[in-house]
Amino acid sequence: MTQHTDDPALEASVTARPGAIGNSPSTASETGRVPLGRLIGVDLARGLAVFGMYAAHVGPDPSEGGVTGHLMELAHGRASALFAFLAGFSIMLMTGRRSPRTGRAGRQAVAKVVIRALVLLVLGTALTMTGTPVEVILAFYGLYFLLVLPLYRLGARSLTIVAAASALVLPQVLYVIQHALPADGATGIWAWPADADGIVSLFFTGSYPALSWVPFVIAGMAVARLDLAATAVRTRLAITGVALAVLGYGGSWLTLHLVPGTLTKLSAGGWGEGGSAASAWWSDTWGYPDGSTPAGLLVASPHSETTLSVMANTGVAIAVLVGCLAAVDAFPRFHRFARPVIAVGSMSLTAYVFHIVGIHFLGIEELPGPGLHVLLGFIVSVTVFATLWSRYFRRGPLEWLLGKATKAAELIR
Repeated sequence: MTQHTDDPALEASVTARPGAIGNSPSTASETGRVPLGRLIGVDLARGLAVFGMYAAHVGPDPSEGGVTGHLMELAHGRASALFAFLAGFSIMLMTGRRSPRTGRAGRQAVAKVVIRALVLLVLGTALTMTGTPVEVILAFYGLYFLLVLPLYRLGARSLTIVAAASALVLPQVLYVIQHALPADGATGIWAWPADADGIVSLFFTGSYPALSWVPFVIAGMAVARLDLAATAVRTRLAITGVALAVLGYGGSWLTLHLVPGTLTKLSAGGWGEGGSAASAWWSDTWGYPDGSTPAGLLVASPHSETTLSVMANTGVAIAVLVGCLAAVDAFPRFHRFARPVIAVGSMSLTAYVFHIVGIHFLGIEELPGPGLHVLLGFIVSVTVFATLWSRYFRRGPLEWLLGKATKAAELIR
């Protein structure tokens, strides 16, 4: 199976690095570095994010409980946050991962990101207008690209500061703006196109509002700037990821259980018929706060759009990425075993669109809940296709078309 990276300079430096795949393990340990391959661990993380999105959309309803229900619940919100986090990584791969491209190469890289963003906005809007019950993330994804692109020249430290500041401030700003919006939603040009992701939805009211989701993207940009081949860097990242998850989920749990009246206010302001508001520190099966009480800002459940939620899900995303990088590099047999998932991750746009189109043609009208057999059918189908396709082609079909669309950027001088 052909593996690749969007950063030719990175590929060259990795293959020449001591301890790279094919060199002796002792060399790697002596230099304090681990083999990085071609960052195929990133594709593995993308593949897991794809399967997580499938689980959230066509898997059994988490409220059914049991082992399967809990596994499905782990995917809800966290898979999409991982997608957004890896979007930031992708931006840095396109514009220069360890150091930003400059001059003509830099201008062309920026143009390619803009073209990709516009294509995703159009494609996401088109898929939304098919009427599937899925809140399609692609249009939001395109907007994230445009919003964070001005930051691509910053270093890891500066990006980390911006990510932290945006996570602390923007969810509160979003809460205020949502209260200021008309109760009957956006109208006129702000709701265009009808039945799709209008401007207000993309920024404020959709399932992935830019104001509370760009921190994930910026965090991904910051991580991409780091020397991910260094064992010490990976160790610090793993500790950081776990710490953020504990602070986010743990902080929410403590607040919900120690602040008098919080659970009562949440129960009065939540919607849905899932579990108890006491599970809002990590689960969204109970429903989401409707914004009628500031107590909703204290939960960390996915899609609650709070600082604690952003913190916790960023930690999960970092831990997953580091785990994937380490597993692929450290265990050659695992690498071979995981190749089908890596293949899916290498064409994540194709895989994502595949399941939206599949949901539409199967006539699935209520999500989640189609059943475990439907989820397994989607996963097996896309995995077989991706594995076979990757044997003969460098990119997935939609990735190839997207690459052709960005060729226009090469006209820039």
